[in-house]
Amino acid sequence: MERLLAALATLISLTSLAHAEPLKVAISQRGFWDSSFVEFAEAAGFFKEAGLEVEPFYTDGGASTLTTVLSGSADVGLSNGLLGVIGAYMKGAPVRVISAQMTGAGELYWYARPESGIKSLKDAAGRTVAYSSPGSSSNLILLALLHQAAVEAKPLAAGGAPATLTQVMTGQIDVGWAAAPFGLQSILDGKIVVIARTTDVPELANQTIRVNVANVEALQGKRATIEKFMRVYARAIDWAYQDPRALEIFAQNMKLSLPIARKAVDEFYPKSGLQIGEIKGLDLTLKDALEYKYIASRKTAQDIAGLFDILYKP
Repeated sequence: MERLLAALATLISLTSLAHAEPLKVAISQRGFWDSSFVEFAEAAGFFKEAGLEVEPFYTDGGASTLTTVLSGSADVGLSNGLLGVIGAYMKGAPVRVISAQMTGAGELYWYARPESGIKSLKDAAGRTVAYSSPGSSSNLILLALLHQAAVEAKPLAAGGAPATLTQVMTGQIDVGWAAAPFGLQSILDGKIVVIARTTDVPELANQTIRVNVANVEALQGKRATIEKFMRVYARAIDWAYQDPRALEIFAQNMKLSLPIARKAVDEFYPKSGLQIGEIKGLDLTLKDALEYKYIASRKTAQDIAGLFDILYKP
């Protein structure tokens, strides 16, 4: 009887797997709190409950994430800089914004070595200042920070946060970028000093900086599946702020102590910034897109309304 029950359980499991809806998802910058929601959903069993088979893979963000979506290598791309997405759409790229991802982006900061003498961006004139990749949120925010500081620095696409830190510590780059919790222990140990944060530009607080996107062809063929994925994504965000297991998973994945992980979430990732149902501050984003040459002429929200296909509003 026990063997029969075990065989039936195996059969049910295989049948469920066979009927699971597959989805390829590209995620920017592995290891940050807001890039961990797919992992949280998997750990909590939400995908299995929803009948989804999600295949995640990670990129260095910005253009590298968007490229995988445009090429069809991924159905969905998470955490894309909205500037880069608008620029691609205006050139006819087959992409749609399916949700907001981060409004405010308060987790991003810029740093230097203490011995460099750089204490603020005003000290970075003529120096190299890193961001992740073209069209990323760190690209937009850096441009805004430099504009506010009235500094002529040398913005440089440096890739992911770990690679950037290596280049800063070896003197190849003067100012690095990172997102909490990456680098927090180095800050506490005095190995690096923070010289700028997103919060230094107050108008960014109510501006959607990053979005989640989908390939147009994927939306046509898998719309119901992608909508289901977004519902699970929203559920995972709620779970992450309610269940202590999320913080434990996060700390383990990042090899952090629980206090450092908690500090990162409490101080840098307010849940309100992770709302997915509304693209905020679009007029400001379009102004930035023109100023930073992501679009060739002035556009209104109505001009690019076709870019947005918000699948789920919690």
